[in-house]
Amino acid sequence: MVNLTRRAFGIGAASVALGALSARMAAAQDVTIVVNGSGGSLAEVLKKLFEDPFTEQTGIKVRATAPVSLPKLKAMVESGNVEWDLTELNGDDVVLATKEGWLEEIDYSIVDPENELPEMAKLPTAMVRASYSTVLGFRTDRFPEDKQPKTWADFWDVENFPGPRSLENSPKCNLEFALLADGVPLDELYPLDVDRAFAKLDEIKDHIPVWWDNGAQHVQLLVDGEVNMTSCWNGRITPLKSEGRPVEISWAGGALLLSYLGIPKGAKHPTEAMQFMKFRMDPVASAEFVKVMPYPGFVPGMMELLEREFVATLPTAPENAEQQFAFNSSWWAENLEEVQNRWNEWLLI
Repeated sequence: MVNLTRRAFGIGAASVALGALSARMAAAQDVTIVVNGSGGSLAEVLKKLFEDPFTEQTGIKVRATAPVSLPKLKAMVESGNVEWDLTELNGDDVVLATKEGWLEEIDYSIVDPENELPEMAKLPTAMVRASYSTVLGFRTDRFPEDKQPKTWADFWDVENFPGPRSLENSPKCNLEFALLADGVPLDELYPLDVDRAFAKLDEIKDHIPVWWDNGAQHVQLLVDGEVNMTSCWNGRITPLKSEGRPVEISWAGGALLLSYLGIPKGAKHPTEAMQFMKFRMDPVASAEFVKVMPYPGFVPGMMELLEREFVATLPTAPENAEQQFAFNSSWWAENLEEVQNRWNEWLLI
């Protein structure tokens, strides 16, 4: 009869546990999750603060791709050839993708086991990753200090604020900006008056040499001096200002949006993707991320790690939020196809 002493049992149990851990790590070495995002400087920060540490801790490798594309998500899911394990999504993309069945259900017992996230951040098929604003950005060296553009009415005023400008190649937000430039109050934007918006866009169209397609592009347009002003994501300008570039933003009339993370239906590694989503909720790393890219989410404990003065510069700070409108994802999900077709035709005229 074998005499299993307490010490021997402890050594044996530790060996078994170590062996199991080693086996899991070995298996993880063979897994690479593909995470689709916006690219550019944002991707570099994500790699440093989340992707590389996640690989170091779990053995699961992360490969980033860009840009975000709802049509590509649709094509992958419907063809059964799903390349992404996780993708960023805008609010209206979540609505459409969920309706069409292009997203997996998220197991929040994996992603948020302590149930710390607010319910508004936990949709059945997507988790809020961040909040951000699309705002007016401009070069400060192209305008006198006492006469710099602040509103979308200024953006449309080519006589008093001359020079080329840029807008995103999308009707989303541009219709809202056009209506604001035409005098519609922030709280009366929705439902959008599409005809009125396109009539206002007619006035600025000839002054837009480039319609930007991604965040990196609008940054480059400003840095290279190809445009004097552009619509932009607030967090893309922060690094430029830190480098001493002559750029600034105005919160007036900005669009306050939420960004989500979702798992495409048929993803090869959904469990590992959810493990990475949980890893993205680390408050220390999230605070460091927001210092570089001011896109705050709802990570518990993050805001307490940030200086109060810095929090006041974020898009969700009350003094900034009150100058903006909440982007209506539901309206866009319902009307996007029709408005997008009109946008495409309008660009060709």
